[in-house]
Amino acid sequence: MADDTEDVELDFAADEQERARRSAVIRHPLASFFHLFFRVVAIVAYLLCDWISENFASCFVVIITLLSFDFWSVKNVTGRLLVGLRWWNQIDEDGKSLWVFEAKKASLGNNIGTEAEARIFWLGLIICPLIWTFFFFTSLFSLKIKWLVRHTLPVSMCRNEGLECTTR
Repeated sequence: MADDTEDVELDFAADEQERARRSAVIRHPLASFFHLFFRVVAIVAYLLCDWISENFASCFVVIITLLSFDFWSVKNVTGRLLVGLRWWNQIDEDGKSLWVFEAKKASLGNNIGTEAEARIFWLGLIICPLIWTFFFFTSLFSLKIKWLVRHTLPVSMCRNEGLECTTR
């Protein structure tokens, strides 16, 4: 029979180490990759556009297409897998457009990404619009008016995407 006053060793450090190990693991590597891939490739395409092609329209179409793929992947795949967000548009009986936003609560049994994946998701949503804004002001101050068009749409697309995720 054990004595009630017997010392019991509790290993809190092992629990903390296990939780830290789990939070560093990336459970959705493909989703994490594509969350950043389309954004980074759009920025690289912008930077290399003049060296690859002199055609303004083709460079613009490539950049917008990449950012459209990015928008679709964030809305339909990476937002859901990495941080548990999803949204869609419904038309009610009066013909009004209604946006529905949902966020899955974090629990042990669900398939939401880890803390590392959440950091990848949110940093991607914050840093890329800042880079496009930097490009916008660089073109504005250097008086490259034609290039402002290349920046205005990417800035607005990335900004709106980030606002949709953060305000809901």
